[in-house]
Amino acid sequence: MNTNTLNKLQYMELKEIVKSYCVSGLGKDLIDKLEPSTSLKVVDQRLDETTEGRVLLDTVSHIPLEGVFNITNIIDSMEKGAILEPEALTTLCNFLRGCRKIKEFMKGKEFYAPTLSLYGDSITEFKSVEEEIEFAIRGSVVDSNASKELKKIRRHIEITEGKIQEKLDNFLKSSSNKNYIQDFFISKRKDRYTIPIKAAYKNYVSGTIVETSSKGSTVFIEPSIIAKNTVELVELKSEEAVEEYKILSYLTGLIYDNLRAIKINIEVMAEYDMIFAKAKYSREIEGIKPKINDYGYINLIKGKHPLLKGDLVPLDFRIGVDYRALIITGPNAGGKTVTLKTIGLLTLAVQSGFHISAKEGTEMSIFEKVFVDIGDDQSIENSLSTFSSHIKNLAEIINSSNRSTLILCDEIGSGTEPNEGAGLAIAILEELYHKGCIIMATTHYGEIKNFSESHNDFENAAMQFKSDTLEPLYKLIIGKSGESNALWISKKMGIKESILERARQYIESKNYNLDLIKDSKIKKKKEEEVLSSKEEYEFKTGDKVFLIDHNDYGIVYEAEDRFNNIKVLYKNNFIEINIKRIKLDLKAEDLYPEGYDLSTLFVSYKERKLERDIERGSKKALKLIQKEIRNNRKSN
Repeated sequence: MNTNTLNKLQYMELKEIVKSYCVSGLGKDLIDKLEPSTSLKVVDQRLDETTEGRVLLDTVSHIPLEGVFNITNIIDSMEKGAILEPEALTTLCNFLRGCRKIKEFMKGKEFYAPTLSLYGDSITEFKSVEEEIEFAIRGSVVDSNASKELKKIRRHIEITEGKIQEKLDNFLKSSSNKNYIQDFFISKRKDRYTIPIKAAYKNYVSGTIVETSSKGSTVFIEPSIIAKNTVELVELKSEEAVEEYKILSYLTGLIYDNLRAIKINIEVMAEYDMIFAKAKYSREIEGIKPKINDYGYINLIKGKHPLLKGDLVPLDFRIGVDYRALIITGPNAGGKTVTLKTIGLLTLAVQSGFHISAKEGTEMSIFEKVFVDIGDDQSIENSLSTFSSHIKNLAEIINSSNRSTLILCDEIGSGTEPNEGAGLAIAILEELYHKGCIIMATTHYGEIKNFSESHNDFENAAMQFKSDTLEPLYKLIIGKSGESNALWISKKMGIKESILERARQYIESKNYNLDLIKDSKIKKKKEEEVLSSKEEYEFKTGDKVFLIDHNDYGIVYEAEDRFNNIKVLYKNNFIEINIKRIKLDLKAEDLYPEGYDLSTLFVSYKERKLERDIERGSKKALKLIQKEIRNNRKSN
């Protein structure tokens, strides 16, 4: 299933709610991996399992799932060669006992829950293994009765520790040691028996210093009178550890020999935990198992969105028989988007085996693909506008859709020029229709409503709106197109009636009032500096103009051509520029005296001097001209 669809419809949040009803990590792990199935048979089986779990809950109220732990980490460490510690063996024992209790509970429940009872038959009982563990382990330690040898060793340990205790008590009571002793008690340090001795007298007591206090005022000495007993105790402790290891190895071997059957038990218990979590969720929402099909027919009766709380208005919805596309209209915040999300999430819920909050008679379709285009998907990272992102998403949806696809589009075609947006939206809806999809789309565009009314397989629907209180009713009425109520809402929000009246006229006639505002307070430029809005100025040679693109001034050389371009002298170069990119600064007649030869404006000083020299018969000027003529002949 498309990841964007799961995120937009908040499918993961729904799974988290169902997960909260699990009693172990086994069921939670399965729900984490759960995805909507596209198989009608699988979905029907999942829903039946939830129904059977619900029946059992309603019948007995309590399911004996105590002892159902996630023991996969224990199994993994054992498979790697580890010998299980007493605590892990106790957890395993409790798990095996829990499996046995569930198996016993499911016996005789074939009438209420045939499928779940059948799962119970797959559970293997390990009562003898349970008894072995319970006999050998007490709490989190190996019991002394686990073997005769262990019992014998521990009896010798008790005797030896008793001797040590007696000798140390005599040491404490001895008057000759009274001055040396810091505190009159036996202290066990680093698993050795010691007496707290004043640091100043540490050399007066025969023994081994085991530890020194943080301040250095006390040393903990193991007196030499118990040295022999201490060595004996160490040997006995070593023998005890070896014997415990043998017992733990034996018990680990029992588990390992039955590993395959235990793994099956783990899988079955995980399924039970997940199924009963679904059943508990169903009981909480008073859910039902809807009828299901795989041909696109949806008939939702009093359905509710799984994540919304409070006093919700239930949704009645129908599609897939008389029409395959529904266009939903109505005011903003009226519930259009919630309607899309409700249908989408309930579809995913059913395909996951979840019961839904609806009335009996509800029927849902199973889809291979569910696509949504909902929300503002503006992408700063990819430089995509909201419109571009929606179109990219819709392109992917179109390319991936087939006859078993549910399409949910919110405000299709919005985010661009309305005429283009509406036309594009209609073309996309047509394409999806021809692919055989089931389509739900919301819109404010009248063109899309009109298209839907004229198409046999399209239908309009509207979200009801209480006009006297500005309150949406969140109720879908199929067969009716809704209004956006923009003018009515604007009136309620304080927009003047005169503005609203002009808006009504513009909506009906498109006859816009373009008259200039009279008595404007905006200061105008001098009349000679402003071009009339009705009479365009024709630029002439010699006009001084402002070049917008260069933020500088130039002189008009040639008047406007048929392409609305003029030639301008700018920084000793002639450039062509459109009249829309220049502004008149001063007219030529205001710059130069009457009769002035404007052509001289574009001739350099050097050229003008040469002309005067020729007129007065300068030999130097004539030689210069002859030289230029010769150079031109050579170059040609």
